[in-house]
This record gives sequence, C-alpha cells and structure tokens, in this order.
Amino acid sequence: MLIVIELSDEEIVVRIGAGKDPDAEAEFCRRMGPRIRLYGLRHLRDQQAADDLMQQVLMTTLLALRECRLRETEKLASFVLGTCRMMVLDQRRNVRRREQLMEAWGADLPPTVIFATPRLDQDNLARCVQSLKERERAVVILTFYDEEAGPDAARMLGVTEANVRVIRHRALHQLRECMGVRR
Repeated sequence: MLIVIELSDEEIVVRIGAGKDPDAEAEFCRRMGPRIRLYGLRHLRDQQAADDLMQQVLMTTLLALRECRLRETEKLASFVLGTCRMMVLDQRRNVRRREQLMEAWGADLPPTVIFATPRLDQDNLARCVQSLKERERAVVILTFYDEEAGPDAARMLGVTEANVRVIRHRALHQLRECMGVRR
C-alpha cells in the first residue's frame, strides 16, 4: 500500500528554500500550475497565452522560493497570485506600448516590415519532407519537430554529432530547393 503525504504550502516553501528538492518542486508545480493557467485563461482569454503565463509564473516563483525571498511561508498562494497579476499587467502594458508605437510610427515603416511573416505552404513542406531519404527525414524530425539537441539525436540514430550536423545541413538544402526558396 502506497502512502501519500500531502505537504502544506509552508512545508513546500521551506523544503524548496533549503535546497533543490525535486519532490517539493514537483508538488508545487502540480498544485499551482492549474490555478495559474485558470487565472491566465480568465484574464488573457487565450490558451497559448495562459500556458505561457503558467510557465513564466512557475519559473519565477520557483526561483524566488529557491532564493528564500518569500518571507511569510504561509502566503504562498497569495505570492503566486501576485506574480500572476504583475505578469499579466506587464503583458498588457507591452501590448499597449506596441500599439502606440505602431500608431505613431507604423505609417513610416515600409509595408514589408509590417507584414514580414511569410505564409508557409504546409502541404508542400510535408511533401518535401516525405521526399527526403529516411535518415535525413529522421534527423529533420528529431531536431526541428521533437526539438532534440544534436548529441541526443546522434545517440538515438547511432551516428556522431558531426554526422547529424552534416545530414541536417544537406536535408535543409534539399528542403529549400524543393520549396523553391532562394538564399
């Protein structure tokens, strides 16, 4: 029979402040993550922004707890809520600043600067990736889609890290040609 001991907020704060305690940090993230995300959904009204807020607040709060910057250990939830509030206000302030700058200076910018995001032909890209050799396709998928580092991809494929770089370079060259992109 597995016995699970629920830590109080004060115990979590003390254990994280005493040194790296992965169990206390995991419990903190498990307990506070959904609350932060809900706060983000209510105030930002966007799932991606709420997820980003959750990560930012968890990291900021964990760093503060590791550095013992929370003086009143029983007020962990209030500290997290205050951090959420400040980050949301900061995001809104940045959006307003960008909008004001665009109103003031946007007319002076060439249209290519304002609308510089090219549209990606995903069907063509998928066809081009499928046309790669199996090893090249594996390297591209591991390093770009799965975001594996070079050494990890090399270990998974049983090749050297230098070989991964060469394969990736050649595969990207073939993808550019297939997509009709000129350098």
